[in-house]
Amino acid sequence: MLAGLVKFKKGMTSALNWVLIVAVALLVLDVVWGVFTRYVLGEQAKWTEELARFLLIWVALLGGAVAFGIKGHLGVDYFVEQFHPDARRMMAVVAHLIVLFFAVAVFICGGGRVVADALAMEQTTPALEWKMGHVYLALPIAGIFMVIYTVENLIETLTGGSGEEK
Repeated sequence: MLAGLVKFKKGMTSALNWVLIVAVALLVLDVVWGVFTRYVLGEQAKWTEELARFLLIWVALLGGAVAFGIKGHLGVDYFVEQFHPDARRMMAVVAHLIVLFFAVAVFICGGGRVVADALAMEQTTPALEWKMGHVYLALPIAGIFMVIYTVENLIETLTGGSGEEK
């Protein structure tokens, strides 16, 4: 079961990485175009700053989820490594449960509420005239990925196997 979960995780991470590559490329092109229009044409295209802000939100949230999934997130491992192996395992389980709670409560439930409220109020962005609810979708989507990664990491911790080579 763990091997199948790891294979699914690798495929999902690969797909997310490609989405992030495209989003960062669009972000770079958008910023370059904004600078070009400001300094060469004399007036910045109004939509470039707004698009850059929204792309940055999506890149940060999805990138954070990917970093969490590949265990590239920040941690204070030095102190944890000083504990007995059983205590380390217990601390890892507690940490996974806290992250799971946070991802569900804040990202999925809270983010879902923000999306629903923004769509219900029909908020739109000033320059692009996009629905703000679509911009806020980054929260619950990142939360879903964090939950999937956390469940996989929790199963890995409980079974004592890594399921993949580093």
